Amino acid sequence: MLRLYNTLSRQEEPFTPQQDGLVRIYACGPTVYARAHIGNFRTYVCLDVLRRTLKYVCGHQIRQVVNYTDVDDKTIAGALEAGTPLREHTDQWIRTFREDSVRLGIEAPEETPRATDEENLRAMGDMILALEREGHTYRRDGSIYFKISTLPQYGQLAHLDRDGMKDGATVDVDEYSKDNPRDFVLWKASRPGEPSWDLGTGPGRPGWHIECSAMALRLLGTPPIDIHAGGVDLIFPHHENEIAQSEGATRTQFAKHWVHIEHLFVESEKMSKSLGNVYTIAEIAARGHRPSALRYLLLSSHYRKQLNFTWTGMDQAEEAIRRIVDFRARLETVAGSGVHARVAEQVAKARDAFQAALEHDLNTAAALAAVFDLVRDVNAAIDAQEISVSEARAVADAIDHFDQVLGVVSLRQAEDAEPPVPVEEIEKLIGERRAARERRDFAAADTIRRELADRGVLLEDNPAGTRWKKK
Repeated sequence: MLRLYNTLSRQEEPFTPQQDGLVRIYACGPTVYARAHIGNFRTYVCLDVLRRTLKYVCGHQIRQVVNYTDVDDKTIAGALEAGTPLREHTDQWIRTFREDSVRLGIEAPEETPRATDEENLRAMGDMILALEREGHTYRRDGSIYFKISTLPQYGQLAHLDRDGMKDGATVDVDEYSKDNPRDFVLWKASRPGEPSWDLGTGPGRPGWHIECSAMALRLLGTPPIDIHAGGVDLIFPHHENEIAQSEGATRTQFAKHWVHIEHLFVESEKMSKSLGNVYTIAEIAARGHRPSALRYLLLSSHYRKQLNFTWTGMDQAEEAIRRIVDFRARLETVAGSGVHARVAEQVAKARDAFQAALEHDLNTAAALAAVFDLVRDVNAAIDAQEISVSEARAVADAIDHFDQVLGVVSLRQAEDAEPPVPVEEIEKLIGERRAARERRDFAAADTIRRELADRGVLLEDNPAGTRWKKK
């Protein structure tokens, strides 16, 4: 059974969905004021591993919501600076986020709502009015605030000291000091130049926190939902405030399980624009690395441990994927027969270890170790010609099963399917090289190999012929 660390209880707990076979997950998506960076994508890659584990290892159906925050202080400021309407301004960043998610092999969630969708705005207005009826709000200068003193359990997720909370001190921005709990804004009064709606709340626009509460409950149904997830930096104030709003309005627990992914550092330093170490997927690719290698690196460490991104680590990730992909291809060359009990034992051992690792709070590092143990053991069996075609197929099936969760082999194969040289030209040059070798013109054969390598295509000879792959 899957055990997940629950931020709410600060301990690992067995996970079982409340609705038979269906897991309802809400994950806070990006604030679309700029292109998402690799720190953002560490969260989404790790959440993709969670989704895939629930789906392919545990056998559950998934209903996942990942939102786009397209109205807040940052998006509004960006639209005003660009001189374009808010929706038009944020469209470009939503588009690049989706493109980068595909490049990283992240499965598409079932729902990707935007905060400014009419039905979501209506849900926000309804929730604010419900909070007013429950006595959790007050109005000031046209804005509506949540009064934290009206909710005894406020601070439960972040484990805040209630005695130190500043009752009645308001904060009117979407983000604020992480060590200073205050009454927070639910609805911001209309200001000149800003987008505005009136949903029975007076003219204005929603605060950041109310957006996720309303969208989660609108799209996932009756609370509590099964899992709420996001980066560790969202625990307070964002997720704490989501709990306050949702539970204040419904009088019911908002989410059973809270999952948070730790920070990504770059060369042992915190990412910051001033240091020039905030990288996007496009910038990683421009340095000669493929998205599949970045995905591997981002999931290679346990999600609750801080991960240090380094260029050396990217080189190691490239080599690790190459090793698995080459091994998977090598299995296709096996031509032996007979029965070798040791291979079956190695496959069973790897499958058990892989599943046990993931069921232990998504321990991807241990899961990868199980994969490489199998690669090592079966490579030795192939070298010793102690493996049959059917046994090789069983090993390949295991690798494919592992990759349903890891998603790195299939992603690399998809990348290889779009080589820097047209496939027809590669095949033509492989034929010319074969002909050159048959007539013992090895200089011409080496020239073809070298020229393809210079263009980003590597040729590998094996008993079954010649295969190519991207450099």
